[in-house]
Amino acid sequence: MDELGKTEAALVAARRENLAALRSRGSDPFAQTRYDVDASADELLARYGFLEPGQAAAAEDWRLAGRLLSKRTMGKTIFADLADRTGALQLYVRKDEVGENAFADWSDLERGDLIGVRGYMFRSKMGELTLHVSAFTVLAKALMPLPDKWHGLQDVEKRYRQRYIDLIVNPDARDVMVMRSRLIAEMRRFIDGWGFYEVETPTLLHPAGGAAARPFATHCNALDQIMQLRIATELNLKRLIVGGMERVYEIGRIFRNEGIDRTHNPEFTMLELYAAYWDVNDMLAFNEALIVHLVSVATDGGTDLPHGETTISFAPPFARIEYLDAMAQFSEGRYARARLLDPAGAAAILRELELPESPSHGHALDKIFERVVEPRLVAPTFVTGYPVVISPLAKRRAGDPELVDRYELFSANMEISNAFTELNDPLDQRVRFDAQLAERRAGNEEIPEPDWDFVRALEYGMPPTAGIGIGVDRLIMLLTNQRSIRDVLAFPLQRQHG
Repeated sequence: MDELGKTEAALVAARRENLAALRSRGSDPFAQTRYDVDASADELLARYGFLEPGQAAAAEDWRLAGRLLSKRTMGKTIFADLADRTGALQLYVRKDEVGENAFADWSDLERGDLIGVRGYMFRSKMGELTLHVSAFTVLAKALMPLPDKWHGLQDVEKRYRQRYIDLIVNPDARDVMVMRSRLIAEMRRFIDGWGFYEVETPTLLHPAGGAAARPFATHCNALDQIMQLRIATELNLKRLIVGGMERVYEIGRIFRNEGIDRTHNPEFTMLELYAAYWDVNDMLAFNEALIVHLVSVATDGGTDLPHGETTISFAPPFARIEYLDAMAQFSEGRYARARLLDPAGAAAILRELELPESPSHGHALDKIFERVVEPRLVAPTFVTGYPVVISPLAKRRAGDPELVDRYELFSANMEISNAFTELNDPLDQRVRFDAQLAERRAGNEEIPEPDWDFVRALEYGMPPTAGIGIGVDRLIMLLTNQRSIRDVLAFPLQRQHG
C-alpha cells in the first residue's frame, strides 16, 4: 500500500491514465528533447533572501527544472514544491495566468513528475520564497509512484538495489554522492599541485599482483587466455617510476574477490601514488597534509569531523605508535615482539583470542592486529614499523631487518592508508616472491602469483621511492560521517534476485 492507501498497481494504472490525458491535450511529456535552465533552487533562494513577506521581484524572469515533490490545489490556484539537484523551491500557479488548458495539465501531474517552470520570485505572506509561475512544460512523467513522502524508503536493501529511488526521496543520500564527487576532485587538485602526473594502468592483468587478495578471473577471447581483474595498481605504477616518470598516481577501481561487510566491497576505489626520491617519512608528511586539507574541505575550514555522536580532531600532528608497541600496549604486555615475530608464537596468540587458524604467519599477525589494536584507533593514528613478513614489497628498516619502513593510517577504527619505502632491490624482491610462492602452494589463496616481469623491471634500476595506497571509499565514509561503505557507493554490489 502507498499514497492514500492505494495499492501500487492502482497507482501505476492511475499514472498511465494521467499520461493519456496529458497526451490527449497535446502535452506529451516524453516529446521534449531539452529545456533551457538558467537558475537553480539554491541560487534563487540565496539571490532573493532580502525579499519581505508579500514583496515581489517581478522584473526578473527565471527558468528552472526539476521533480515535483508535492502539490496543493486551492480552486484556481496551486502551490507546489519543485526539487532540483541543489534543493527545493515552492511554486505558485494561477489558472488565469497560465491559461485554462495548461492549468488542466496540473490535474494530471503527480509527485515525481519532471517539469520545467518559468517565472519571477516573491516571498509569500507566510514568509516562504516562491516562484510565481508564468509558464511551464511537462518534461517527463513518472509512471511509478515514489515511496510515501513521510516515511521515505524504509527497505534498506531496496535503497541500494534501486539507488535511483533512494536518491530521489533521500536528500541526505544525494548530498553524500555530491560530496564524494567534490572531495575526489579536490584530491586530484591537491595531488596535481605537488607535481604528480595522473596515469591509467590496465584493469585486465596476468598475473594480478601488488596485494594479498583473491582476484576475479575472466576469459579474454582475443588472446584465448585467462586474465585477472587488478587487485592493486602498484606494480604497474612502479614500472612507470622505473621508466623515469618519478611522480605518478592513479585513482581507479580495484577488484578483490572477497567478502562484503561494513568496510569492504569487492569493487572499490583506490588512490595509489608513488614518488621517486621520497622515503616513508616524506610520504607520511604528504599523507597528513592531504587528509587535513580534505577535512577542511568537508567541514568548510574546520579540523573536527563528526563521528556518530562524537567528533574526531584532525588537527595535526596525528598520533604515532610503532606496530609492535601497539600490540604490546593494547594487550597489556601479553603480545610482545618475540611472540609475534615467531610463527608458533603468533599461532598460539590466535588460539588465545579464539580466532580461526591462519594459513600463514603474516595472515595470523593481520588477524591479531585487527582484534587487539584496530578497535582502539579512533583518533587519526600512524602505526609505523611493520614486520617484514606482512610487507613483501617494502624496504627493510636499517638496523632491524625483521621490520620495514612502513606505516598505516587508522581513524574511526578503519585503515585509511598504507604506505612504505618501496623495495627496489631486485635480489631481495625475488627472494620474497619465492617465499610468497611457497605460501601460495601451501594453500593461501590470497597470495598472488609472483609477477616476475616486475623483478625484471627492478633489475633495470628503480630509484629510492615511497608509495601509498588510500582507500577512497573508506576516506569518504570518514569525511561524510557514514557508517557503511554502501552509503558512499552509488551502486554497491548486491545479490541478484531470481
